[in-house]
Amino acid sequence: MALGLTSLFSQQPAPLIGLDVSSSSIKLVELDRGRSGEFELERCALELLEPDWIADGDIKNFDAVAEAVRRTVKKSRTKARNVAMAMPASVVISKKIVLPRDLNEREMEVQVEMEANQYIPFSLDEVSLDFCVMGPSRASPDDVDVMIAASRREKVEDRQALAEAAGLVPTVMDVETWAARLAAQRLVRMLPDADEETVVALFELGANVSGMQVFRGETMLYEREQVFGGAQLTQMLAHQYGFTLQEAEAKKRSGELPPDYGSAVLQPFVTTLAEQVDSALKLFFSSTPNNRVDQIFLAGGSAGLTGLPAAVTQATSFPCGVVDPFGGMDIGRGVRARQLERQAPSYLTACGLAMRRFYP
Repeated sequence: MALGLTSLFSQQPAPLIGLDVSSSSIKLVELDRGRSGEFELERCALELLEPDWIADGDIKNFDAVAEAVRRTVKKSRTKARNVAMAMPASVVISKKIVLPRDLNEREMEVQVEMEANQYIPFSLDEVSLDFCVMGPSRASPDDVDVMIAASRREKVEDRQALAEAAGLVPTVMDVETWAARLAAQRLVRMLPDADEETVVALFELGANVSGMQVFRGETMLYEREQVFGGAQLTQMLAHQYGFTLQEAEAKKRSGELPPDYGSAVLQPFVTTLAEQVDSALKLFFSSTPNNRVDQIFLAGGSAGLTGLPAAVTQATSFPCGVVDPFGGMDIGRGVRARQLERQAPSYLTACGLAMRRFYP
């Protein structure tokens, strides 16, 4: 059976690995339940990609990315073959609708297809379409809220083919922002004094695009993407020292940086990034009835930059921290704890995908 978003919300059998394919790297996570009932990190692995292999959610160099997936799987030493993957939010159309609660499954499918025709700008024959009943509608006790998700079929099949090229069985196709939010919600519950009214702003700092999600419990309040990310740091590094972009990226990854890098490049970039976060929050406040957030979470490859959480707190006046998606988990013997500590913020989406083993 061809993979579509039809598996998106399904409960999946164990074992299951989460595989996050982003524009800058491949991340793999495998989780289990420990004796205490808490999650246990069994395996994780990360493989960097060249900047032009994936762009705007499209896989430009399939063979190179497929080989990187194979290296990631081999590096992790996982024996699992079922895999959960995700589509970039930019290539997924999602819409919450309200339907009568007494519809049977077939009737609901018909209604979803009728509703989807209004929001999807191409033929339903060209898309992978899925829906999930989220629960009773607050507006009407006789109705339910239903989330529709759709993506072009060829984009889903591209990611399916990546998994299959590495000998994996694509079992779940999620949405990157949804998987990241699932992992972040677990961390919110661990915050002191957190409750169902706690409002969190999650910033995922990518290479070229950074995403912002603001949510309260299970309710999404706002989301937005900004064209800003770690690639700007590479450009600043190249401009400051006369490196090519390839040289600057290599030095950034290796840590072989000039002595004044911190003051000449890193600090100005951190200040600019904090200002971007502040601007995004102000747009959220001006676009919604909200005027505060209780916590800012930073994730992604640039989240751990020295001084960034303090700079964001200073710019916004809200508490800010770097996410550790494995916080509170037992760590398996096969995981390199020191390396994980440095890379953990990059694993948020992969962790959320791996959690689909235990959550629908």
